Amino acid sequence: MQSLCFYDTKPYDRTYFDRYKSAYGFEIDYFETKLSPKTAVLAKRKSAAIAFVNDDLSAKTIKALYDCGIHCVALRCAGFNNVDLEAAKGKIRFFRVPDYSPYAVAEHSVAMLLTLNRKTHKAYLRTRDFNFSLNGFVGFDLYGKTVGIIGTGKIGLALANICNGFGMKVLAYDPVRRDCPYIEYVGLEELLNRSDIVSLHCPLTKATRHIICRRTLEFMKPNAIIVNTSRGALIDSEALLDALISERLGGACLDVYEEETSLFYEDFSNHIVRDDILARLISLPNVLVTSHQAFLTHDALSAIAQTTLQNISDFLAGRKNPNEIEN
Repeated sequence: MQSLCFYDTKPYDRTYFDRYKSAYGFEIDYFETKLSPKTAVLAKRKSAAIAFVNDDLSAKTIKALYDCGIHCVALRCAGFNNVDLEAAKGKIRFFRVPDYSPYAVAEHSVAMLLTLNRKTHKAYLRTRDFNFSLNGFVGFDLYGKTVGIIGTGKIGLALANICNGFGMKVLAYDPVRRDCPYIEYVGLEELLNRSDIVSLHCPLTKATRHIICRRTLEFMKPNAIIVNTSRGALIDSEALLDALISERLGGACLDVYEEETSLFYEDFSNHIVRDDILARLISLPNVLVTSHQAFLTHDALSAIAQTTLQNISDFLAGRKNPNEIEN
C-alpha cells in the first residue's frame, strides 16, 4: 500500500478517510499539525500530501514539499486561494474537491439566517432556565423578502432553490449567468440596494477580495442581513464591524472570517483571544458566528474523503482528472 501524509487532522476526518482508504489501496499517517514550511518534512517518503483550507501552501511550503519528493497535494476542500500556484508550476500538481455537497453549505446559510432572525439560539438558552418570556425575539417573515446571491455556482444555485421555496425574490450577481426562471441577474450595486438578505457564494480572488467593503456596505439597506459561508476575506471585517455598531446594517451571519487561519477549528475557550475585531463581532447581539462548519454533514464528509482519495489515485496512475487545479 502507498502511504499518504494527512495534515490538520480532526477526529471526523479520520472517521471518513479510514472508512474508504483501503478501497483505494492507501495507508494514511495523520498529523494534527497544520502544513507549513516547517512541517512539510513529515511528508518525506510519502506518495502524496493531503491538506486543508487553512494550511500554508505558500512558495516556501511548496519548495519544502518538493524537496521531500512530493509531487501531488490533494486539497480536501473546494477553495484554493491559499495555494501559490505560480510557485507550484513544474513541481507539484494540486487537486481539489469542488462538489462535495453544495446543499450542505446552502442549508447552513439558511440555518444561520433563520437562527439570527428568529433568535432560536437565544430561546434555547432562555428556556433551559425556565424563562418563557418572548421579549426581544421578534423577527421577520422570509416570505416576500428579497435575497441577493453573489455567486451562482452550485452552492449559490442550491441556495436560490431554497429561497425560492420560501417564497422569496431572488436576485443574483455573477459574470456567468444561470438559465433559471426565478433568478434575476443585476449589477452588484443594484443587488445590494434591493436585497433584504445578501449571501456570499463566490470564490476568493483578487477581484472579489473585500467585495463587501465600506463603499459597498453603503449601498445596503440599514436593516439588511449579510451571510457569508464562502471565504472570510470577501468581507472587510473592520468595515463590517463599523457598519453593525453604527446600525447601518441589520445583522451578519459569518461561518468564515478573514483572519480565521490560526483560530477556527481549534478550542480557545480557556485562552484570551487577541483578535479584537472578531471578539467584538461575536459580542454583538445581531451577529452569529460559526467556525467554518457549513460543509460538516455526513454526506459531505463521505464525498470529500472519496473524491480526495480518487484524485490521488488518478495522479499516481497517470489518469486525467477534472479536479486538478490548473497552474
